[in-house]
Amino acid sequence: MVRYLGTTLPNSQLLLFRISSSCVVNLVTTTLLNPNGHRHSHSRRGCNNNHIDNINSLPFSLFRSRFSTTMTIPKSSFSDSHSDSSSINTLVVVSFYKFADFPGHADLRKPLKELCQNLCVSGGIILAPEGINGSICGTRESVDRVLQFIQIDDRLKGLRRVESPVSPEEEAIHHGHMSNSPLAAGEDAPFRWDHVRVKLKKEIVTLGMPDVSPIEKVGKYVNPKQWNALISDPDTTVIDVRNKYETRIGKFKGAVDPCTTAFREFPDWVQVQFQLMEMDDKNRSDERTNQGIQSPNENMPQSPNENMPPRVAMYCTGGIRCEKATSFLLSKGFKEVYHLEGGILKYLEEVPKSESLWEGECFVFDKRVSVDHGLEQGTFKLCYGCKQPVSDADMEAAEWEYGVCCPHCHSSKSEEEKERARARQRQFETWGIIGGPDKGRRPTM
Repeated sequence: MVRYLGTTLPNSQLLLFRISSSCVVNLVTTTLLNPNGHRHSHSRRGCNNNHIDNINSLPFSLFRSRFSTTMTIPKSSFSDSHSDSSSINTLVVVSFYKFADFPGHADLRKPLKELCQNLCVSGGIILAPEGINGSICGTRESVDRVLQFIQIDDRLKGLRRVESPVSPEEEAIHHGHMSNSPLAAGEDAPFRWDHVRVKLKKEIVTLGMPDVSPIEKVGKYVNPKQWNALISDPDTTVIDVRNKYETRIGKFKGAVDPCTTAFREFPDWVQVQFQLMEMDDKNRSDERTNQGIQSPNENMPQSPNENMPPRVAMYCTGGIRCEKATSFLLSKGFKEVYHLEGGILKYLEEVPKSESLWEGECFVFDKRVSVDHGLEQGTFKLCYGCKQPVSDADMEAAEWEYGVCCPHCHSSKSEEEKERARARQRQFETWGIIGGPDKGRRPTM
């Protein structure tokens, strides 16, 4: 038996490796040709997935902080079930999360990031004392290995995940990078192919209420096949817990839109929408009633349950925000609280368009911007000035300036902010990356 992060691992399920005293990271220097014909070099880690035949090819320095003389890595089951080379090279985007009591989360950051870099898995991952949340892109084999590594820790086993396919065009862009194409070519890929962020935060999804814990209590999960019947019931109040820039491009028919700009605004919206009384206010009201004193406001509810709907059904993109939202409502006394298992993405994947109650497209937090039924690429693009989705009509408006602003943020940005955005865009167009020799400024003569 082997111990890892306090977890006992059976030897029968592991491969055992010896850590070498040193580790060499292969760097490849690629000569890039920018649109103006200038050449510059960019060093990156060598990571051709076509040649990663087994886990032995990974550098072991990423695990040194966790192990002394020996280490264990789960053997990938991918090769047994996916022998076709075309399947191995197929790209996939996987969103995943797991709420768990995870006080040692910071220890996972370095090995997880280095593993992703060496497998050319890109995207973003958040680690916090309450668990893990991420969205990554890579070949199926590489993503499979990253997820297996995460779940070595028993606390993170059983990740809730949603898998999305990547279009052939995006695959060509991604694999083109491995043939030394300029970095700028990756602008339309789901994620920057060579970049992964692993961040440490207080929460994996920010509600700003540490006492709300989905680990302790959470709403009832409803699978996509049963969702239509639930939200069609007139006694069910359907709430979209996403932000207004997301709901603007699509939502379920008849859903209530809180019009929040950030998830941390949701508790205040609930408080106002359902006229909930804080417990201190309720106790004072009960005390006045017991003393025979009339309430100064006859319309004020005498119980925090008076304005609560009999049944609430909530949904979000992949399900993680609903975990906290349902936990919050239960803590406020709501009785029947449900949420869509796997979120909108799972619904769009499993429910045929002919039977769907979804209207519009679903905003996603990567360069696909939006997806439609069957998780096919949507029609929206991204404003790099405000990171909001824009339609073809938005891009025809006078307020639209590529890389700078759109009709949704034009009036809120100062001229100084717009000029900085223009400088950043010049930088990208000239050098293919942010940080060319002139930093986006006009060269001095």
